[in-house]
Amino acid sequence: MTPFSDRPWLDSYALRVPRDIAEPTETLSQMLSSSARKYRRNIALQFFGATMTYGELGDRISHFANGLRARGVGKGDRVALVLPNSPQHVIAFYAVLRLGAIVVEHNPLYTERELRHQFEDHGAKVAIAWDKTVPTLLNMPEDLGLQTVVSVDVTRAMPLRTRVALRLPVKKARLSRAALTSGRRVRGSIEWRDLESSRPLPRRFPGPALDDTAVLQYTSGTTGTPKGAILSHRNLRANAMQGEAWIPGLRAGREVVYGVLPLFHAYGLTLCLSFALSIGARLVLFPKFDEQLVLDAFRKTPATFLPAVPPIYERLVGAAADRGVSLRGIRFAISGAMNLPTRIVELWEQATGGLLVEGYGMTESSPIVVGNPMGPSRRPGTVGVPFPSTDIRVVDPDDPSIDRGVNEEGELLVRGPQVFSGYWNRPTETAETLLPGGWLRTGDIVTVSADGFVTVVDRIKELIITGGFNVAPTEVEEALISHPDIADAAVVGIRTPQGGEDVVAAVVLSAGASLDVPAIREHLKQRMAAYKVPRRIEVVDELPRNIVGKVLRRVVREQLSAP
Repeated sequence: MTPFSDRPWLDSYALRVPRDIAEPTETLSQMLSSSARKYRRNIALQFFGATMTYGELGDRISHFANGLRARGVGKGDRVALVLPNSPQHVIAFYAVLRLGAIVVEHNPLYTERELRHQFEDHGAKVAIAWDKTVPTLLNMPEDLGLQTVVSVDVTRAMPLRTRVALRLPVKKARLSRAALTSGRRVRGSIEWRDLESSRPLPRRFPGPALDDTAVLQYTSGTTGTPKGAILSHRNLRANAMQGEAWIPGLRAGREVVYGVLPLFHAYGLTLCLSFALSIGARLVLFPKFDEQLVLDAFRKTPATFLPAVPPIYERLVGAAADRGVSLRGIRFAISGAMNLPTRIVELWEQATGGLLVEGYGMTESSPIVVGNPMGPSRRPGTVGVPFPSTDIRVVDPDDPSIDRGVNEEGELLVRGPQVFSGYWNRPTETAETLLPGGWLRTGDIVTVSADGFVTVVDRIKELIITGGFNVAPTEVEEALISHPDIADAAVVGIRTPQGGEDVVAAVVLSAGASLDVPAIREHLKQRMAAYKVPRRIEVVDELPRNIVGKVLRRVVREQLSAP
């Protein structure tokens, strides 16, 4: 018996939320097929006003899957998706799964260097990519084994009038078009329509099993080395079912979910790609978060459910007030990936009349394991209580066999059907993260109250969370030190009033060098996504180190946080 084995949090569940969910019986592809039959005439996807019904979505998945099959994609093959939010992303995701193949999600804004590390690990032979990213993929070394690159122009999913407007000879139209598409075919790639014009996949074509791998979702450890979390159909389907059970009052076939979270991120993948489509919701997709685009959509198709991160809620409330747009009608909002300040909860709930609660999870748990109840028992300032069918322990971080008690600090362990089976080709890291009994080490220091509410105190891992994305300090430090003017560097996260962190660097200059921040930032942007580049770079004489020479990032953080 552990101190929390009796699940004291059950009394805090919202009305009608079950203690446990049923065992999943459908794979993700079977779930989509069920929705396509049940909600056939309902709108499944909306993109800049263009819509697609569930029936049409199911048909297009079948055609595209057969196109992939004709090019040799089969069960267990890895297929890389390097796409922004778009209808093509949804179709490609489920087409790959229908064949029993494995989706590998990638950030389309990653540099060649960042993508190459991941491709070296998973070995995908086929990539389905945003046309702006295609040249980067084709430029990667041949020995990676990438054989086929499918080019996607997301503007082809827009209404004709919007596509025509993007071609107008005015500066605003040119800039908008350039942000969405390269506008040209790249030699060496094949076009999306070449695959989608295929015949439909035979109805009896065998699909995946529940315990087959559905997705490899990459997450960086403290070393900055990307690790592919192996998420099965059972893991991802279970987490969507837990989400559905968590929210009393969901109206199947009638909800409108805004997809402002990137689908390539574990949070957006489950809440938008899986959960929303499992309940027959209308998923309104945005290629990136832009408050003006969101408010334009809201005037015509108001959201009822908005999963996001704290800065998005704050920016939307401010922009809506400026434009005189009411946000009433958003009944449910779940915030994750970073700390949610209480003031943003109050601001949002006053503006919408709905509920905003915080959840907690990690890529390795599909991702959600803990959430605040969708009801009066919610407790702002905590991340909530464990989901149905989820157990937790709080242990000594140096010896996980020793349990901590109520309100005692310790590392959070979680167990449930959403917990992954390990890292791709990394048995050592898997053994370090997954303990006997199916317990997942989160690397987060928490306290748990007598009634089961979890409060995150600190992270053992030194990852920085900025804008909801993880940044490994070591990766940024290595890139900084590769600049000839920098002899040494330490990178930390500095808390912001919005609840996230800014990436901040302390650097020691090489002899005779001076600090040229624009040049250093440009150097970094050639090596990593823009969100990883430090917002502030400070020069120091030396970095604080312990007796064995390890940089003391905690001390660096204190120094850089000082007024």
